[in-house]
Amino acid sequence: MTAAFGERAEMPRPEGCKGCAESVRVSPEKLERLIEIAVRGRDAAPEAEAARRLALCRACPGLQYGTTCRYCGCLVDVRARLFDSRCPYPGASRW
Repeated sequence: MTAAFGERAEMPRPEGCKGCAESVRVSPEKLERLIEIAVRGRDAAPEAEAARRLALCRACPGLQYGTTCRYCGCLVDVRARLFDSRCPYPGASRW
């Protein structure tokens, strides 16, 4: 099936692909556990810096589901807490 110019062609989803469904949402409890795992053995950003980064992520047009970066697929709460992380916003970091 070919889409006309300006129309979006529907692509078949691979078996097991969650796509952009409700099931990709992460509970606050699971998110905290993922953050704990991610910072083990790594330098964590100071709380004030992590909060600043998260505020910028929350205002970003690339934030999906309140948790996920459209540009890299990361969970922003995890990425913002890692000291050596960078914002993947195209063209220039928002942090």
